[in-house]
Amino acid sequence: MIETALVSCDDHLDLNMLPANVWTSRMASSWGDRVPQVVEQDKGPALWMADGQSWGFWSGRPMGFSGPKPIHTAYDRGGIEDVTELRAGNPQLRLADMDRDSVWAHVVFGPVTSIRTTDEAFMQACYAAYNDWLYEDFCSAAPDRLIGVAMLPPHPEYALAELQRLAMLGKCRQANLQIAVCEPRLEDKRWEPLWSLLEESGIVLSFHVTVFPGVSKAFDKYKGSPGATFLHAKMFIEQFLDPFVDLFAWGILERHPGLKLVIAECGAGWVPWVVEELDYRHFRLHECADYWDDKGGIPHKMRPSELFKRQIYGTFQQSPTTMALTGFWGPENLLWASDYPHPDSIWPDSVAKIAEHMGHMPVEQVRGITGGNAAKLYGLDLSNATVKARLPIGGDRAAA
Repeated sequence: MIETALVSCDDHLDLNMLPANVWTSRMASSWGDRVPQVVEQDKGPALWMADGQSWGFWSGRPMGFSGPKPIHTAYDRGGIEDVTELRAGNPQLRLADMDRDSVWAHVVFGPVTSIRTTDEAFMQACYAAYNDWLYEDFCSAAPDRLIGVAMLPPHPEYALAELQRLAMLGKCRQANLQIAVCEPRLEDKRWEPLWSLLEESGIVLSFHVTVFPGVSKAFDKYKGSPGATFLHAKMFIEQFLDPFVDLFAWGILERHPGLKLVIAECGAGWVPWVVEELDYRHFRLHECADYWDDKGGIPHKMRPSELFKRQIYGTFQQSPTTMALTGFWGPENLLWASDYPHPDSIWPDSVAKIAEHMGHMPVEQVRGITGGNAAKLYGLDLSNATVKARLPIGGDRAAA
């Protein structure tokens, strides 16, 4: 049995769980009724409306389920029937849920692609207002435990402007680019100033998976059928594969050795083969070095696997496949997560799931994956953690 502080590196604060005044309390009155706000409907759930269009539903009112209710969130699994208190968006209630799960800290992703508008000035104002609320009103309740992930606009100039603002405020440890909707592609030189600022500031970058209309045409086409459930497996990987390879193909990681990237909620088991293949392509490229001499030479000096272990981190929840690949990922690059409060999460059973999937592993490796790696990446001091998990890990090694 070991006692250790758990840091969950992929948890959520979705649009439906945000307080109704996130934007109305922070955006300038000059925006008028365009400001994102909760609008009640005659039938069905209340909606977030912004600039004349719906962003999604809001959970601050009962949704009127009739008949047997399916288990669709962690709250149902945890026996919490009334979630109209917006538990994930209420710091005190969220901290209580973390205590129940024996988890010290959450890395909190916001409503990722919910901000949808073609008005660039309005978009910038919405992102800034959310990020300010996140750090000033939410994370401030327990800054050692609530590690907010800022949201960046999906276009390079606006992402850079918001990151510059956040870096000056000094409260941001990680910022997320919703890679499924970013334009232009990552090899475009317009992104270079952003990579440089991330490197200089020490702010960690993240890509997080997205499920929303338009991201996957196949999912949209078959939504509502049993087969659509299986399409998530493809959708998660297809969002990441293209930008992940681009990081190596166009030398982004090699040019920016201080850039750290977390790939979140896309699974970790598919990554080894891709990196292995990238290493092979790197080998083939250098086999033809003479050919490239007349074209300026080959800028790719380091093997992709070396860059990967230096700069890439991955989150997972419960994955026997990932546990079998810890040697590939290295001692510091895997980050455990509970995914609270999503349907796929393991809340409130994190301790039991960690024991199930990591009970056979060395004690120090488990400590690193479940908290120590995150502490190093984000600069967290876990020595003062007052909530610790008791894990049946390591057998006789722990007792010694």
